[in-house]
Amino acid sequence: MDVRIVEFPETPVAVAEHRGPPALEYQTSQRLIRWRIANGLSPHKHRTYGVHYTDPQAVVPEDHRVDFCVSHDGVVAPNAEGIVGKLIPACRCAVARHLGSRRHNTAAVHLYREWLPRSGERPGDFPIFFHYVNVGPDVEEEDMVTDVYLPLSRAE
Repeated sequence: MDVRIVEFPETPVAVAEHRGPPALEYQTSQRLIRWRIANGLSPHKHRTYGVHYTDPQAVVPEDHRVDFCVSHDGVVAPNAEGIVGKLIPACRCAVARHLGSRRHNTAAVHLYREWLPRSGERPGDFPIFFHYVNVGPDVEEEDMVTDVYLPLSRAE
């Protein structure tokens, strides 16, 4: 798997915060989609991200936490969907691409289990995050493209 080191730019995002069982993530993502549509944020112009604070395989379902995000430069006003404004910070990252279903992300597994231990790098302070390159009802599972960003610590 190809792994590159990149400088990810600070990115303001609108966020649907998910806390709890992974089985309920779809419902959380639907809140973001409704907000995105209501605010005219096209998936072709505004990137979609998932910031994964926990590994759903390593925590009890009630402790699982992920933010579903869309890039957004404006102010996120109080809204019925509970969407809030946050930042993905500028950070140095290892990035690898996953192709296919987002249910089991092989790039994330590769970055943590294989690449990181051999790289001489250390994880940074921000959690791993995914850029869902192509989203929408017309994207088939086998055609999904996801770039996985593993923030790295800065050299001291």
